[in-house]
Amino acid sequence: MRESEIKLRVVLDDENIPEQIFWDATEKERKGEEETKSISLNIWDHQNQNTLRIDLWGKEMPIDEMKRFYVDCLGGLAQSILNATGDEFMSTAMNRLCDKLVKHLEEEHKNNQG
Repeated sequence: MRESEIKLRVVLDDENIPEQIFWDATEKERKGEEETKSISLNIWDHQNQNTLRIDLWGKEMPIDEMKRFYVDCLGGLAQSILNATGDEFMSTAMNRLCDKLVKHLEEEHKNNQG
């Protein structure tokens, strides 16, 4: 049997706020730990029929990047639901929401520029 491992390491400040987040995985192309500004991990608890979530971001993560991160996560979930279940309706609805959110972010960026 083959195994794959994903590791997360979080450096916290004195108030337990993430300062740095690192990740590594046996299946990634580049070997060794890499830094990231945010993670979102969802785990299905089949016994309780709900999702366990871990969302962490470093205090240096810009708000605009955080918003783009979550829109990108939603787009990834749209593709995952299509791959896992073949449900085109759910996937399309999620992608439409992503399109709407991208337009919102573009408008927000435009308004903040001038």
